[in-house]
Amino acid sequence: MTIEEKVAQLVGFWIDQGDDVVAPMAGEMKTSTRFEDAITDGIGHFTRVYGTRPVDPQARAEWLWAEQRRLQTETRLGIPALVHEECLTGLAAWKAATFPTPLAWGAAFDPDAVEEMGRLIGASMRELGIHQGLAPVLDVIRDPRWGRVDECIAEDPYVVGTIATAYVRGLQDEGVHATLKHFVGYSATQAGRNHAPVHAGRREIEDVFLPPFEMAVRDGGVRSVMNSYAEIDGVPVAASREYLTELLRERWGFDGVVVSDYFSVAFLKSMHAVAADLGEAAQIALEAGIDVELPTGDAFLALADRVRDGILSPEVLDLAVTRVLVQKEELGLLDADFSTPPSEVDLDTPAHRALARRLAEEGTVLLTNDGVLPLAPDTRRIAILGPNADSAEALMGCYSFANHVLAHHPGTEMGFEIPTVLEALRSALPDAEISHAAGCAVEGDDSSGIAEAVDLARAADVAVVVVGDRAGLFGRGTVGEGNDVESLDLPGAQRALVQAVAATGTPVVMVMLTGRPYAIAWAVEGDARPGAVVQAFFPGEEGGTALARILTGAVSPSGRLPVSLPRSAGAQPYSYMHPILSGPSDVTSADSTPVLPFGHGLSYASFRHEDLTADAEVRAGRSFRVSVTVRNDGAIAADDIVQLYGHDLVGSITRPTAQLLAYRRVALQPGQAMRVAFEVPTQRLAFSDRSYTRIVEPGDVDLWVGPSSAVREATARISIVGDVHRVQADDPRVATSVVSSLPRATAVDSDAVAAGSPVPVSVG
Repeated sequence: MTIEEKVAQLVGFWIDQGDDVVAPMAGEMKTSTRFEDAITDGIGHFTRVYGTRPVDPQARAEWLWAEQRRLQTETRLGIPALVHEECLTGLAAWKAATFPTPLAWGAAFDPDAVEEMGRLIGASMRELGIHQGLAPVLDVIRDPRWGRVDECIAEDPYVVGTIATAYVRGLQDEGVHATLKHFVGYSATQAGRNHAPVHAGRREIEDVFLPPFEMAVRDGGVRSVMNSYAEIDGVPVAASREYLTELLRERWGFDGVVVSDYFSVAFLKSMHAVAADLGEAAQIALEAGIDVELPTGDAFLALADRVRDGILSPEVLDLAVTRVLVQKEELGLLDADFSTPPSEVDLDTPAHRALARRLAEEGTVLLTNDGVLPLAPDTRRIAILGPNADSAEALMGCYSFANHVLAHHPGTEMGFEIPTVLEALRSALPDAEISHAAGCAVEGDDSSGIAEAVDLARAADVAVVVVGDRAGLFGRGTVGEGNDVESLDLPGAQRALVQAVAATGTPVVMVMLTGRPYAIAWAVEGDARPGAVVQAFFPGEEGGTALARILTGAVSPSGRLPVSLPRSAGAQPYSYMHPILSGPSDVTSADSTPVLPFGHGLSYASFRHEDLTADAEVRAGRSFRVSVTVRNDGAIAADDIVQLYGHDLVGSITRPTAQLLAYRRVALQPGQAMRVAFEVPTQRLAFSDRSYTRIVEPGDVDLWVGPSSAVREATARISIVGDVHRVQADDPRVATSVVSSLPRATAVDSDAVAAGSPVPVSVG
């Protein structure tokens, strides 16, 4: 290969890059290079062929197949391009299914469903000739002021790791490479600001931000990783050999391809100022461990001259090219036949919709309920109010095609069915008299419409007020990439709307469609609070239907908070996994205690957790067995999330007051009891010691199961004994579980942890 042919394999080309801003500083970074000129020596990636503007998928596939044939026949080497797309809430393409945002995956606590979703998305991508998906996001939530919280899964690293790894498996089972992002520390930016510096210490990076990525690399076998835009203690991650090579490749054994986040190589010059020009930026990134520059070759195209001038070692260039060619070989690209494009394309099948509804239902969290939910069957007059009640866009996240791309193409149809909450409730309650008013907009202080909403509420038997966010990019919307906030108050006049409607005395259900948790103590604890508060994190195309089913009682809510409900913006950053000093005390007047804790969520059923048993002791480095009985004392079938927490009583390094060790979603019929047995590696309690060696040390650990991280309903204690265990690469990282049926109304023998017929094992 010539130097130019090698460099061509390390860059992408954004064929449809126009004036629409769908990436940071995309306008400033717009290239003037013609497509025909860009592919003379071949090309590494085609950037977002389907996901930049609304194109008919089948027609676009025919175009893509022709361009791949051109690369095979009109370039010297004949190597096709690798095609990548965004796929965070489904394939980001026109007419493709839109699933719930990742925060809803976390709220569902269901890795199996997320893995199935990954397979469905991967199958759609593969059908269209797409080879790599830029998902999932493994950033651990630290500060809900950050606009990209809606792309994240949870504030708990274990939940992030298990669910993201499930997504990786699902996508890659269909022959599409997943891409972990954003490696690493991106969500810990200063004051929750996008692209801001990160001041996390090494131990926080090692023990909080890295474990999800390690799980996806070691256990999920992910084939691609994307760097973070952040700089950690003054070193941009795109320039960090420590993270991209020494840790990722040499320590973890990752042998896939590292791609740059869009324009991040050029940002080494323009935003970090650690490179004098684009050529130096390219060399810094390549030597650090970035193999491919996306979305275009703004900086990497200068590598050819640096090799010829003797500034860059050709071996460094060859190593990256080899990785790219190996990836293309793994994907079957080097021998691909592009003679026949797909003849029929359906990106939103009944299977897509069924799973989208399942995840939307499982990911909806009932925060409070005084009995107004489920709506009584004889409810006749219902006022459906709020700016998000009749908005399809309010059901989807920032990286949905509708909010990411179609927002720039007003008048273009969505391309798939997405009933709003109002439409879904009208369909679910055909005999009810339903009135509607927006009351106010999502943004802005115009409250002139509140009076109409109040009048409708007074005339109704119940009022459902649907409020929250509008996802968008870089100032377009209230949440999403670049939409960071200084306040966690509900945007605009929405709080005034809810409180005015609640003051009528009509029972009120407040439904929140958001991409972040908000400081709504007034709605949870206040004297004039709504009768029920429902939290749905951008639940996707079936979100309206799912919410209608939950509100009417067709299904019981079963989601749990994947992130603490904040008391104020001033209490951030916050994590439930805090040490003693981060909690409330008499020596500070500031209270960081959340309004509702991580793991909280109500149901229409009533669950009990009892008879928690655990091994008396376990050697450090081994696994221990814990089992608990969960009972459904309610009158309806419902799912419970069994949450096992632990607290290391004394550590050589301060330890969190609560830490999720394992979890399991369990379906129970009325009156049914199940025994849930967890096998928990002691590595779940590992941490970096004073020399930054990851260890499990001996000592006593409190264990508990409860309805949230803050409630110890059933308790036990275990002693870890023996010598300090240094965590090894092949050590287990994930707890497993077995669920067994128990006879109804029969006392539990605490030793019989495996009674009955086991239900299939699930991660968690």
